[in-house]
Amino acid sequence: MADENDIAVQEQGNGRKKLIAIVAAAVLLLGGAGAAAFFLLGGAADETTAAGEGGEQALAEEQGDPVYHRLDPPFVVNLPPGGPNKMLQLAIEVMTRNPTVIETLRTNNPMIRHHLLNLLEQQQAADLLTVEGRQGLQTALHELLSERLVELQEPGVIKGVFFTQFVMQ
Repeated sequence: MADENDIAVQEQGNGRKKLIAIVAAAVLLLGGAGAAAFFLLGGAADETTAAGEGGEQALAEEQGDPVYHRLDPPFVVNLPPGGPNKMLQLAIEVMTRNPTVIETLRTNNPMIRHHLLNLLEQQQAADLLTVEGRQGLQTALHELLSERLVELQEPGVIKGVFFTQFVMQ
């Protein structure tokens, strides 16, 4: 009889050990899932809360439909002497997701055009004959417009600058 009682106690002890191991694994799994949720969801919520309405507006701006604005009339500039071409005619469209950027560009059109003309007049014709040169000009225009928007205290951003007409003669 003593042997049967010992076996029953051992089986009962093994069952408890298995139960404890299962509960411990479940607690670790739930703890890991909770920590992951905290870092992924809690961190983003803190940033949005810290940013306040500006963060919500920026998020809505990133998700809005693109708005395009053509800088009319097209730009016509003389290129520096010595190159294969003497003149550049360029039509530019700006893409944003915030309509206030378009209004700022319209309101400040003379100043914006002045700075763009100055940049375009400095371009070398030989550079603009290559795709890399045109992409470099596109980047320079994007940076220039972004800088002007910061100076004008415009909270929106320009997402892209596109050439809809590019003629060199």
